[in-house]
Amino acid sequence: MSVIIAFSMDEALRALAAHPDALILSGGTDLLVEINEGHRRLGSSSADIATSPTVLAVDRLSELRSWTIDLERSQVHIGAGVTWSELVSEPLAGLIPALAEASRTVGSPQIRNAGTLGGNLGTCSPAGDGLPVLAALEAVVHLRSATHQRDLPVAEFMVGVKRTARLPGELITGVTLPIINGWQGYSKVGVRNAMVIATASTALVADRTKRQIRVALGSVGPTVLRCSEAETMLSAAVDWENGGVGSDQLREFGGLVAAASRPIDDHRSSAAYRRHSVGVMAQRLARRAFPLESGPPGQGKSSGI
Repeated sequence: MSVIIAFSMDEALRALAAHPDALILSGGTDLLVEINEGHRRLGSSSADIATSPTVLAVDRLSELRSWTIDLERSQVHIGAGVTWSELVSEPLAGLIPALAEASRTVGSPQIRNAGTLGGNLGTCSPAGDGLPVLAALEAVVHLRSATHQRDLPVAEFMVGVKRTARLPGELITGVTLPIINGWQGYSKVGVRNAMVIATASTALVADRTKRQIRVALGSVGPTVLRCSEAETMLSAAVDWENGGVGSDQLREFGGLVAAASRPIDDHRSSAAYRRHSVGVMAQRLARRAFPLESGPPGQGKSSGI
């Protein structure tokens, strides 16, 4: 196994051109889990060394560790090397609060200090905490190689369980997210309250300018799922002027979200529990987005969901 440490973007792209299938390493938090669990071997024997990929370390690239805010276009660009700890801090946390909420649930402080948003994208686990938020915000993923650069909607980038549309020789350089006028939030359940992989997760965005609800689910399918039928239903049911929605509509919304999930039974949870969980989380997030209960006169009090 050989390790290349890149100190500039040009060095990294030249290394990828020479080693298109190189293993790209930033924080290393996902890789070390794979190694510790025996799912990947890197040079533990002569046979492993012969077959191990080249490792390209990109954690020293300032281009990946930066972020910019474009208020004129109402968008934020976040470099692939920005850590979870940075995402929970201002001003990013105030501009993209759902991503900050998701970032707070990632591992321990040590993991959040090392792990990166680009690593979450590159691993593309259905349980990745940042991915439902990126999907609900309809983020754009930026890719670059020695010969080209391209942008992909995050829904097209995530193609399956730990599979992406990244081509050999390409590097994830960052993502662009909109600054929305409206509420956004993230919720997840796990086998305990902290330092846990999501059993199921939900992100909801209520875009008041477009009068549109967007919902994305994690850990309940081969990749992050959007819930188009549920989104259309609730977008039409919301009283956008007064910020309210009826409890009956919320229950219908939760049922549609649950129906859109495609969970499996595994050692962390049953499929039935996952399906129920995303429905309940979606209802609760929607009530947080629209705290008033709309309906006939006299029903203007908050729901107990």
